[in-house]
Parts: sequence; structure tokens; C-alpha cells
Amino acid sequence: QLQLVESGGGLVQPGGSLRLSCVASGFTLGSYAIGWFRQAPGKEREGVSCISSSGSSIRYTDSVKGRFTISRDNAKNTVYLQMNSLKPEDTAIYYCASILGPYSTVLSRTLPGQMDYWGKGTLVTVSS
Repeated sequence: QLQLVESGGGLVQPGGSLRLSCVASGFTLGSYAIGWFRQAPGKEREGVSCISSSGSSIRYTDSVKGRFTISRDNAKNTVYLQMNSLKPEDTAIYYCASILGPYSTVLSRTLPGQMDYWGKGTLVTVSS
């Protein structure tokens, strides 16, 4: 079964940190560009960060630059999102998704059919 599974979400105080993981099963993640997306209650899904298949190219949405770091370990079939200095506005369900194609357009591919595979998401809540 081909799937992506996110983990690492939870409740954290403002200023805290979390590391999300996205593990692929049933296919080799190393051939795919990966994106992290999030959807807050009542809002549309937005692209947060993306990484090319080799890991050599990375992008972030402006609101997380300097606070979030995306990385990948293709040997472990895993992509990570390190989130530091978390703010209440970072509260959302975080999804990872993969696409067999260029990473440059990933952040805009927020609709379900625009990426090849989507995980089911992990909830991040930033609150005191």
C-alpha cells in the first residue's frame, strides 16, 4: 500500500519546538519532491515548505522563514520539518505530500489532486 504517514504533532507552548516526520511506505521517497502543507480551522490549505528529491533545493513560505527547517533522509524514506519559535498562528493540521516532478511549484499545489500522494495529517496546537 502506497502511503505517507506524518507524526510528531502535539500541544506546545508559544516559543516551543516540534519536529514533524513524514515516512513513506510502498514507494521510494527519494524520487519525489516533498511538500509540507498546513490547514488551520476555517482557512484554506497553504504550502509551508518544500524540498527537491535530492534535498539540494528548498523553499519556505514567508511566515515560517527563519523558524522552520525542512530536511530529508532518503535512506530512511523520511522527510522532516523542524519547527522552532512556534506561534499560536502556526496551529493547524500539517500534511506532507509528494510529487514525481519539479519541486518549484509544490507550495502552490494545495488541492488534493495536485500532488501524487498525501498523508492524513498531524495536528499541531500552539497554546499556553
